[in-house]
Amino acid sequence: MLSPADSLAPDWLVVPDDANSLAQAVWPAAADRDAGGALVLGGMPVAELVRQYGTPLLVLDEDEVRERARAFHDAFARATAEHGTSSRVYYAGKAFLSTAVARWVTEEGLNVDVCTCGELEVALAAGVDPARIGFHGNNKSVSEIERAVSVGIGTIIVDSAVEIERVAVAAARIGTVQRVLVRVNSGVHAETHDFLATAHEDQKFGMPFGDAEIAVARIRELPALEFVGLHCHIGSQIFGVAGFRESASRVLELHEKLLAGGEIPLLNLGGGFGIAYTSVDDPTPIGQLAAEIVGAVAAGCAERGIPLPILAFEPGRAIVGTAGVTVYEVGTTKAVTLDSGASRLYVSVDGGMSDNARPALYGAQFSARIASRTSDVPSALVRVVGKHCESGDIVVDHEYLPGDVAPGDLLAVPATGAYCMSLASNYNHVPRPAVVAVTRGSSRVIVRGESLDDLLARDTGISITEGA
Repeated sequence: MLSPADSLAPDWLVVPDDANSLAQAVWPAAADRDAGGALVLGGMPVAELVRQYGTPLLVLDEDEVRERARAFHDAFARATAEHGTSSRVYYAGKAFLSTAVARWVTEEGLNVDVCTCGELEVALAAGVDPARIGFHGNNKSVSEIERAVSVGIGTIIVDSAVEIERVAVAAARIGTVQRVLVRVNSGVHAETHDFLATAHEDQKFGMPFGDAEIAVARIRELPALEFVGLHCHIGSQIFGVAGFRESASRVLELHEKLLAGGEIPLLNLGGGFGIAYTSVDDPTPIGQLAAEIVGAVAAGCAERGIPLPILAFEPGRAIVGTAGVTVYEVGTTKAVTLDSGASRLYVSVDGGMSDNARPALYGAQFSARIASRTSDVPSALVRVVGKHCESGDIVVDHEYLPGDVAPGDLLAVPATGAYCMSLASNYNHVPRPAVVAVTRGSSRVIVRGESLDDLLARDTGISITEGA
């Protein structure tokens, strides 16, 4: 059996007192184990979910999504009301979007942020009021813009001078005035605990301040457009508020300058609020985020003697991330020992980078627990890997699990609600898994899993016959 003190473990990974325990911040609030030690999500035993829907399976706790959406809405509403303004919270659909999720978040008071025509159509199919939708993206096509304008979308966040002209033409053609924001680069990029300030950020999104001034002047010349504010997004998976404070201070300088040309009712500071993926992650509480960010903007406006605008925010991961748990079946295990004597147990599951590309793309860290049982066997250092033909097909890079983890065990990976299904693929012709919503002891499919027939149906060289 492998030693928990294995030298291959990173410094941040702590040997758990109990390798069956569920770290509170990482799992849905209602996640628990039953009397037999099996994992229960949303009141549903995981083994029963697997019996009904198979593996891999993304389980989404509806109550967790709703509670976190409501918490963001209420926290920013309270914080802005204390300073005499109001807030708008947009759910960032890129994290994970389905008609069910769109309905949940809008029923809890949120608007919806989309960045492609596909996401827009999902939101519209869910019955979301177009006036409550914001449209992002650095390369909106003419057809996408025409569709958005024609349905009466609330705001379009323009990302270039080219888009300004496209939106103006589309709005003029149908005789409407389209509300737009201009996305700017504040020169602050925040990621997790650190932020780096630069004079001009070299990236595809947004405009530097000088270009933004020119863009706003052009918008104000066009009768089919209404400039309603600036937008700035500084990064992703951010803990703390230092980056938000610095970015807001810089954007307010531009905001103040642009007030000379007319009122600016809105300031959108984007999203990027972090969640816990491992037991050592410590995300900032929602109430603290709202109070400190809004307080910083209010102080900046007071210093400049300008009115505090309506403030908008775009959380996505922070609403849906911890609500999702992906369940796999263990297929094989294999102990690997290096020449140095260091060793770890490789645990192969029946999914991988096709349903969670984040470790391969970003080196993202996740956690794991055996879901079908508990064990008193001492912890072993494991690496959970997928079934794809890539050495980088890693689901959980470093984790401690009971050393008797074995083929046939169910393995649960928490905090997979955001950017896992959104990034899912059919690599190696593996069908994408189903998404099942759980709440109060019931379950239902909200995104159907793919079958092999679904994959073959897209290949025009294959004729699928009845019963084949």
